[in-house]
Amino acid sequence: MSPDTEFENYLLKKSQKIKINSNDIKKGDIFLALKGSKTHGNYFIDDSIKKGAKYCITNKQYKSNKISKKIILVRDIFDYLIKLAKIKRSLYKGSVVGITGSAGKTTLKETLSFYLKKEFNTYTSKKSYNNLLGILISILNLDLNSKYAIFEIGTNNFGEIAELTSLVKPFYVFLTNIQSTHLANFKNKKNIAKEKSNIFLSKNNPNAKFLFLQNISKEEKFVMTLAKKQNLKIITLGDLSSDCFIQNISSVENNFKVSVSVFGKKYKIILKNKSEYRINNTLFSLAFYIKNKLKVTNILKNAKFLSPVEGRGKIYNLKINNKKIKFIDDSYNANPDTMIQSINYFIDLDYNINKKILILGDMNELGSSSHKFHLKIIKYIENANINEIILCGELFKTAVNKLKKSNKKYMIKHNKDQIIKYVKDKIHKNAILMVKSSNATEVNKFAKKIIEIGGR
Repeated sequence: MSPDTEFENYLLKKSQKIKINSNDIKKGDIFLALKGSKTHGNYFIDDSIKKGAKYCITNKQYKSNKISKKIILVRDIFDYLIKLAKIKRSLYKGSVVGITGSAGKTTLKETLSFYLKKEFNTYTSKKSYNNLLGILISILNLDLNSKYAIFEIGTNNFGEIAELTSLVKPFYVFLTNIQSTHLANFKNKKNIAKEKSNIFLSKNNPNAKFLFLQNISKEEKFVMTLAKKQNLKIITLGDLSSDCFIQNISSVENNFKVSVSVFGKKYKIILKNKSEYRINNTLFSLAFYIKNKLKVTNILKNAKFLSPVEGRGKIYNLKINNKKIKFIDDSYNANPDTMIQSINYFIDLDYNINKKILILGDMNELGSSSHKFHLKIIKYIENANINEIILCGELFKTAVNKLKKSNKKYMIKHNKDQIIKYVKDKIHKNAILMVKSSNATEVNKFAKKIIEIGGR
């Protein structure tokens, strides 16, 4: 396949040009006029043109003839983008990294990118662009001159990993973990493991040569059995029998010294905190560097400067009603495993326990297991050394009501406004708050609002 119009030549040669929000348009960009739940993207074409859009792609006839050369009218936007994405991917000669897993895809992507960008021209897909639309935009925005290109590949139903992998075709594959996510569709973790494994199966991705994976749970070990049937170089992360594992963690002033073993060699890394997934991300990055014969000193000297991703443990210093507080935003997403990891991280923080406040929101898409998992989290908190706990969401409310006896005082809030009012009225100075929830919950909305209020 080859480009057959001036527009297609422009798109394939340029990078970072496609935008789906007219507010983000800059001169030379391409606006993707998609059909939304309330209105069609055509409504924003005039605004995009005024802001400097060179082209606009739409599947709906546009009213104006004055800018007809700028309007690319197609029958089916997704079919058209898939065609162009396949062309652009075929033109790319650099190394492609594909990351999947139940949790931690974005943080691993940003961690590996953080190190690589210090030495190489590295392209990274934005935000959590890991569904079909996100993957298409990411490929079409690809910088063909980059040495490395990193994509995350997500799923919430069967067949999606295979479809997306056939577009990305990663040479290096990372599988962060198998956890209890999207159970409403997948029903159990073994089905999740099967779905995630499509990223390295040769029928979907003949390009795959390296597989980096965590192999702790029985589902992750099941992935390993599937991987061994492929012609792959497999790198494992987990216990003492794995290629990469944690040996020891100790406090050093305001940081943590983490001793790790990677392919039998010992390394010491200084990190800002000891959350498990951040250490694993650095282990994955070290393994990638070693396999590519890159300088691991880049990781060892820069690890302590790595910052958390927005919504995934980022710490803010806020000022609420003239009271200074610390706010840990871990509200982007949650499942039972990451919820417990975050609670443990919060417990271990070296702050006065009377000033710690934990705010939890419901975990979504757990299907018939929803009530069971929320009750499991409440029972876990019962033994946690945290005094003040705010819960928001019907699932957590139901879970608390099922407790026959409780050691804790749970405050139930029904929406973001009630939580904000409590924080404004009741929180003392120097308090530290942490939120953990699924995306699009009231707690997630609270996190965004309190950062906006306190950061002014």
